[in-house]
Amino acid sequence: MTTTIKHLARNWQKSRDDEKFSLPTLDDARPMDTQEQEELVRLFERSQAQQSLIWRRYHAYFMEEINSWMIIVADWIAVLACSMTIIGLLHNRRQWILYSCFTGMTLAVFWLYYMLRLPKFRWDVIWLPFGPLSGAGICLYVDHALNESREDVRKLRSYMYAYKAS
Repeated sequence: MTTTIKHLARNWQKSRDDEKFSLPTLDDARPMDTQEQEELVRLFERSQAQQSLIWRRYHAYFMEEINSWMIIVADWIAVLACSMTIIGLLHNRRQWILYSCFTGMTLAVFWLYYMLRLPKFRWDVIWLPFGPLSGAGICLYVDHALNESREDVRKLRSYMYAYKAS
């Protein structure tokens, strides 16, 4: 496997020296032999297993407490809450940010209920209940601060007077 990676690295270095903006490619005219294919497939399998382990670890705490479809729905609701926040910010609609806050609160109650039922409280998944809620809350605060500053600028403009009027 290391020979294949070294071979690819050498090819990439050569191609990088020749053309600054070309992507690394293999010699497509020469097919990969069985051993090279096997090494590449094993590399992809290890990478996929590692990524799967990282993402499944957080939801594995709840395997005995919650049905898998409920976890999937909760994750989709979190995506929906974040999307509502983005819509509210992009289109200057405070009600969408408020909807996102309420959705985040509901989600926080759901996740906290199941987190408190665990035999041991897991701090590494604290982002599940508070991620969407805190994101919406921060965006609501930023929206409020921007509206206040806009009002202050309007007020400042109204205090202007004509100095040295002709």
